[in-house]
Amino acid sequence: MNMPEQLKIIFMGTPEIALPSAEELIASGEDLIAVVTQPDRPKGRGRVCEACAVKEWALMNNLPVLQPEKAREPQFLEEVRKLNPDLIVVHAFGQILPKALLEIPKFGVINVHASLLPKYRGAAPAQWAILNGEPETGVTIMRMDEKLDTGPILLQQKVPIEDSDTTGTLLRKLSELGRELLLSAVQGLKAGTIKAVPQDESQATYAPPIDKEQGKINWNEPVLLIWRKVRAFNPWPGAYLGEGNNLIKIWKAEPAEGKGEPGMILEAHNKWIEVACAQGSLRILELQPAGKRRMSAEAFLAGRKLKPGDKFALKS
Repeated sequence: MNMPEQLKIIFMGTPEIALPSAEELIASGEDLIAVVTQPDRPKGRGRVCEACAVKEWALMNNLPVLQPEKAREPQFLEEVRKLNPDLIVVHAFGQILPKALLEIPKFGVINVHASLLPKYRGAAPAQWAILNGEPETGVTIMRMDEKLDTGPILLQQKVPIEDSDTTGTLLRKLSELGRELLLSAVQGLKAGTIKAVPQDESQATYAPPIDKEQGKINWNEPVLLIWRKVRAFNPWPGAYLGEGNNLIKIWKAEPAEGKGEPGMILEAHNKWIEVACAQGSLRILELQPAGKRRMSAEAFLAGRKLKPGDKFALKS
């Protein structure tokens, strides 16, 4: 099959982390003919409908925007057929695509996925990689099929997970790497030099969506697990204690080797608040009480008489 010099591409994505991939398609000189995002959703306390990051970017770049509730809707499929794309690129769109859509582009549908497939198929690969203490993750460019992240692999590259990484910082790294790999994949498709390799099903693992309840901290858990929660649930939903007006989110912490009854404060000074866990202790460096801004341990302790031996919310 002869590939045209310039591909007509539809981009499907929703959150901010998908933007580098969309930007790369324009920068590379391809013909980005439309953008598909999720419908506007209510956000914030006022529950006002807001456009997602990809939609806002598309409108700024004068690109047509489609927002189907479901990608299988007949009207949406017909609109895509009329656009007659050569290729569809997907990055964090948020839906499994139907066979009818996958069959429309002349050169298929490819996806930018934030894991080393077949590991961590699903909606939250970066979060689960941090939660499980993985030393590395990466980006996979794959051809999409009708199942969840099971299509053959076109390109893949690893990224180390640093102790300082949160889901937010890790996704930014993976997003930038995804931009580079996507360009290589598109060029490889055009040149006919790239080959899809089937995934090894025996190595498959899954990364289901994160639930807000998973952010609750239980001091009866080992410190390494709690520390990974703090990093994995930053920026959402946050690792937290208590609820309502008593809720406290922990944004930055580090593991230590202190010993004591789980939930007991071991140290409380201007550098950190150290709390005993089932195994080891957690030094809280940055936190956020309900209704307040994020603050250092020093700022939090100002005016609060916390001392060693006090309880720091045993369980929530």
